[in-house]
Amino acid sequence: MLAVCKVEPGEDGIEICRREPRDPGPGEIRLKVAAAGICGTDMQIYHWAPRMARRMALPRTLGHEASGTVDAVGSGVGTPAVGERVALESHIYCGACRPCRLGKAHLCTDTTYPGIDIDGAFAEYVTVPARIAWQIPPAMGFETAAMMEPFGIAVHAALAGGGVAGRSVLINGCGPIGLMCVAACRALGALTVIACDMNGLRLKTAGEMGADLCVDAKLHGAAEAAMQATGGNGVDVAIEFSGSEAGFNAAFDALAKGGDFRLVGAPPAAIPVDFTRWLLKCPEMQNIHGRRIWDTWQRASELVAGKAVDLDPIRSHVLPLSDARRGFALILAGEAVKPLLIPD
Repeated sequence: MLAVCKVEPGEDGIEICRREPRDPGPGEIRLKVAAAGICGTDMQIYHWAPRMARRMALPRTLGHEASGTVDAVGSGVGTPAVGERVALESHIYCGACRPCRLGKAHLCTDTTYPGIDIDGAFAEYVTVPARIAWQIPPAMGFETAAMMEPFGIAVHAALAGGGVAGRSVLINGCGPIGLMCVAACRALGALTVIACDMNGLRLKTAGEMGADLCVDAKLHGAAEAAMQATGGNGVDVAIEFSGSEAGFNAAFDALAKGGDFRLVGAPPAAIPVDFTRWLLKCPEMQNIHGRRIWDTWQRASELVAGKAVDLDPIRSHVLPLSDARRGFALILAGEAVKPLLIPD
């Protein structure tokens, strides 16, 4: 089968390979992949970020945002059954550690991931634990289903803390998940949604996803725009997706006193924080990691199935597996939002 693999350490090192599908073992399923999305984690692997270099054995088939049809099941698997349509959760949780037993499997201390620790879904088939498969509604297309994993992060961010209903919200950083969060916040009752980014394509898409105000960070600061939009009070909720020190500080500066600061995109290195300013502003802080398993999936699925959220504008390109390198190139050039890969 065709597979998109990281074969060499360092920048790039991505090749289209021929690999054999793996039969499912006990507790596993094999998925005939229908669609898979290139995401920020795949770009970190492309750039060979230190945290990836420390844990990945090469060659490795990439990809963890995926949907498809169950092709085979291993022993002990009752659900899903062969022929069922599913999307994949990317956190392979152990089910036995303290966070798992407290209902926080998204914080499992022994989490592993397809496309990092085991071969992933940029292939014609992928074999994964059955416990990370989510059955998709009959009317949901495979391309939409492949975006449910990142959409779950957006929904988790919107629901965290005091939620967003009746509140003003800043989305700082409009990559695919930030854009999905614009739509989630709108669907979940946000009073005002402000989207901030430096990429024109992303800002255009933010408007399509429901943002009331789209701010070009090259021209105006997020904090300045938020203060103007809220009569100088600041936003009730600031959700930071950019993963930069400047973005972290801008989101904090945009926040109203006592507001919710939600961190999704973590800076790649330690940054200085003036906790005297934090004490004076007194924000509530929520750190967003993945999706809550499985309650976020339930809420996310209902938003899409009920047509409260349309993810179609996020899907900027659909490419065959054999042309996967173009998907990476489009992202690097800032010309793509979310490329999806489809088996040839």
